[in-house]
Amino acid sequence: MPLLLDWRRRWQLRRTPPGPLRDYLTQPFPRTRTDYREQEYLSVDLETTGLDVRQDQILSVGYVTVRGATIDLSTARHRVVRIDRSIPEASAVIHQITDDQSAQGSELSEVMEEVLAALTGKVMLAHHATIEQGFLSNASKACWGRGLLMRTVDTQVLAYRTFERRQIPYQPSDLRLFALASRYNLPRYGAHNALSDALTAAELFLAQAAYRDDGKGLPLADFLC
Repeated sequence: MPLLLDWRRRWQLRRTPPGPLRDYLTQPFPRTRTDYREQEYLSVDLETTGLDVRQDQILSVGYVTVRGATIDLSTARHRVVRIDRSIPEASAVIHQITDDQSAQGSELSEVMEEVLAALTGKVMLAHHATIEQGFLSNASKACWGRGLLMRTVDTQVLAYRTFERRQIPYQPSDLRLFALASRYNLPRYGAHNALSDALTAAELFLAQAAYRDDGKGLPLADFLC
């Protein structure tokens, strides 16, 4: 699978015209044998109009870089995206982004260009990462005609693996981001803000990694989806 992903990157690179996506693909993906402590990650969270990647849209993006065992807060960013429709009321109640705020946001292509520049050479880190993968890939298609390839660590998947491996009983709600943050005694931030959720996912990953690491380190492959 790691070799296949890098082959797909090289194949797509040859067919992608100059621009932000080609710049992203030019950089090789991180090696899976690398010690996870020597790797850089981009913790990403999205707020969207819904969960259907085929018809819903990205409303905001939050991200922050993780370098080894350190979260670099100077890299933290939160961007609101301008969309071409009214925000559903049920969605607005959750993420607190209004139509007026969205109207003052940035174009999707501008936000995606920034995200790709930040993600280049890194592993994407997210909680329930299929959401971020799906929406970012669709956004890449909308902007540049091709989906987005990436290496990914999913903190929800890591939690599931730990529960299963250690035969710890759990409920589906125990796999939610803030339930896991509480389990590891991490700081509590306001929920459903893209940047604060990205920061929580970064802190959760470091706690999960420290719990598994006996001090000798582990290969990145042990954490990838």
